[in-house]
Amino acid sequence: MLLELARWLQGYIGGFHLFEYITFRTIMSALTALAFSLLFGPGLIRRLAAQKAGQVIRNDGPQSHLSKAGTPTMGGTLILLAIVLATLLWADLGNRYVWIVLGVTVAYGAIGFYDDYKKLVLKDSRGLPARWKYLWQSLVGLSAAVLLFASAPVPAATALYVPLFKQVAIPLGAGFIPIAYLMIVGFSNAVNLTDGLDGLAIMPSVLVAGALGIFAYLAGNAVFSSYLDIPAIPGAGELAIFCGALAGAGLGFLWFNAYPAQVFMGDVGALAIGAALGCIAVIVRQEIVLLVMGGVFVMETASVVLQVASYKLTGKRIFRMAPIHHHFELKGWPEPRVIVRFWIISVVLVLIGLATLKVR
Repeated sequence: MLLELARWLQGYIGGFHLFEYITFRTIMSALTALAFSLLFGPGLIRRLAAQKAGQVIRNDGPQSHLSKAGTPTMGGTLILLAIVLATLLWADLGNRYVWIVLGVTVAYGAIGFYDDYKKLVLKDSRGLPARWKYLWQSLVGLSAAVLLFASAPVPAATALYVPLFKQVAIPLGAGFIPIAYLMIVGFSNAVNLTDGLDGLAIMPSVLVAGALGIFAYLAGNAVFSSYLDIPAIPGAGELAIFCGALAGAGLGFLWFNAYPAQVFMGDVGALAIGAALGCIAVIVRQEIVLLVMGGVFVMETASVVLQVASYKLTGKRIFRMAPIHHHFELKGWPEPRVIVRFWIISVVLVLIGLATLKVR
């Protein structure tokens, strides 16, 4: 929106040429989302508390969590609003990738919002039944995958790139669709599973979003992508603005979500953030790198899968409780220790992912 206005004003004031730079608009997008979150966060928390949209705590979980009962949830609404506002203000609205990622994010946010609303406001313990939640997630994820495949501007946009190797690009053809679908749906649920402790999910999300913004910027620049031997995806650079918005909104939310949390994210935020990260990674052709950088999310999901499989096959549990962050709590780790150590792991994994830009 502001880019179009700046282009018109360039005819009268030369300084507005600054708006053409993706780096400038990415920074402004992050600051806009951060400011929005900090400004409107307290009001949203009060409104959620008035609606009695408080967290329900499982009796079989860590006893330290019982004190969190009633903490306002659905705070992810703040993240969504900040992302949408900042992206619409600073991104090139003529870019189709921006609209695809925004559409996926808002759609998954709507699915999570409806589930949270039924459980927390309407007091329907079932929420949105799992089969219906998965159905809607699948429809949105599959639609995005098909759209990206059908509108791919270059062959590189649908090939699988293997990090650490210069010339390894596997043409996927229609196989691109199931991989894109799995990344969007899978990462959406992975972030949702991780969102179990104060700030645990949002900080890794901010770190991964920042790194994906770098990948998007480089993939959208023909010179940088050629120099680094990464796929050149025309138009992908604009996704850096979205990533900046996600990072800024996430940091603003963390202000209120840091231990001890004043508000929880809820499905409305976790599902949307995970789907957005998966969708961006698909567009910039960095699915494998996302699995590395988002290793905390992968680890949390794997712990649940292994726990369920082990119990069904042998009747025994591998972990004291899944997802794995609860396992460490039940081993006696204080919640802040679990959170910060998982953040440290995320920092290391994101740095490893960024290192693949040169190690080829």
